Amino acid sequence: VQLQAFGGGLAQAGGSLGLSCAASGRTFSLYTIGWFRQAPGKEREFVASISWTGGITNYQDSVKGRFTISRDNAKNTVYLQMNSLKPEDTAVYYCAADYKGAGNYLYWGQGTEVTVSS
Repeated sequence: VQLQAFGGGLAQAGGSLGLSCAASGRTFSLYTIGWFRQAPGKEREFVASISWTGGITNYQDSVKGRFTISRDNAKNTVYLQMNSLKPEDTAVYYCAADYKGAGNYLYWGQGTEVTVSS
């Protein structure tokens, strides 16, 4: 599966942005999709994930209640709605695919940059 992330940009603190992760391939529905981010000078960190069944979502504590992950298998797309953005959300965001939630994100898209100004 090939992934491509879209939707990054510039937002003010308290604002919103929506990211999309578009996938190629007919087996998209068999992949758990995760969003990760890497801020300048920091290690990449997990942000959120949605199971391949669509029924289970997980979030990093710092984004709970602000970010929402969802998927539309008919469109081969996973979304990350980011509300109440904070400057510390500034990072390059990546989506990745884990076949049937095996715990190994083998496929990664290119990043999309999110900048939140205070």
